[in-house]
Amino acid sequence: MKKFILLIFVLTFSIIQSQNKNNSSIKEIVKFQKKMNEEFKDTNESPLTEDDLKTFKSLDFFEIDTAFRVVAKLDLIKDSKPFKMQTTTDRLPVYKIFAKASFKINGQPYVLNIYQNEKLILTTDFENYLFLPFTDLTNGNDTYGGGRYIDLEIPKGDTMVIDFNKSYNPYCAYNGKYSCPIPPKENNLDLSINAGVKNYIKGH
Repeated sequence: MKKFILLIFVLTFSIIQSQNKNNSSIKEIVKFQKKMNEEFKDTNESPLTEDDLKTFKSLDFFEIDTAFRVVAKLDLIKDSKPFKMQTTTDRLPVYKIFAKASFKINGQPYVLNIYQNEKLILTTDFENYLFLPFTDLTNGNDTYGGGRYIDLEIPKGDTMVIDFNKSYNPYCAYNGKYSCPIPPKENNLDLSINAGVKNYIKGH
């Protein structure tokens, strides 16, 4: 009887811990969405055109889904050669592959390259910045046709959380004056990432 009670206690404690962790993740995502909307409303930061800024109310987000918040195993690429990443203009920023990130979504394995900008490595406050551009099956329909981005930072260990609920559109999705990196073809996901920022609809 005592063993049964102990088992029930352990299971209940585990469920509570899992719920608390999930609630914390959701709060973090909501904070991200709020910050993005604030930036888009700010005339000094917003990528929107002057006309679009007048009618802007909020970005359109998918419903938060923690199934798209994954823990990825990192395979660090120590001798990665710098390369010029294609953009929507003639600009060719130099990146290198920082690591290959392996993870699962709905039980299926995926791998994405995580990049590091050669210029930002030398910039104060951005030396730990990592860049994850990707495409998926929602592009051109629910999301921007050119793919989306996720901002990351160098972790202490060999794993990191990748939260697709924090994926956002390149500035080119809002204003043609910007030059935006095009996600390399190896970062195409053969599934629909129904998380993060959706396509921009004027007047919303």
